Amino acid sequence: MPSIWDGIMIGGAGGAIAGLTVVLTQYGASKWKEKRDRQTVYGWLKGNTKNKAGKQFRSTRTIASWTNLTEERVRYVCSVDDRIFLSTGEKEDMWGIYEHTPRSMYDEPYTPT
Repeated sequence: MPSIWDGIMIGGAGGAIAGLTVVLTQYGASKWKEKRDRQTVYGWLKGNTKNKAGKQFRSTRTIASWTNLTEERVRYVCSVDDRIFLSTGEKEDMWGIYEHTPRSMYDEPYTPT
């Protein structure tokens, strides 16, 4: 005959499994959303920037407007994506996909893959 402790243990184990399932589902959904947003922003930058002076970077506000993401989300996505670079020039809050570091004139230009 099962005791009350058996019921408590079974209920506790079931609750722990349910809680873990919820946490893992939320984590997976957030990672999927981040990947989708990274692809959206990178794809938009790829189509709307050029590797020419003055055309390499776009502002956070512009990116947010065209991709229907919030400015905060665009800043986050751009900061975690290794393919996207922050401008170090005079204008702040500008993002691009072309490397913006001083290079020797003998180095090959950077082209993202």
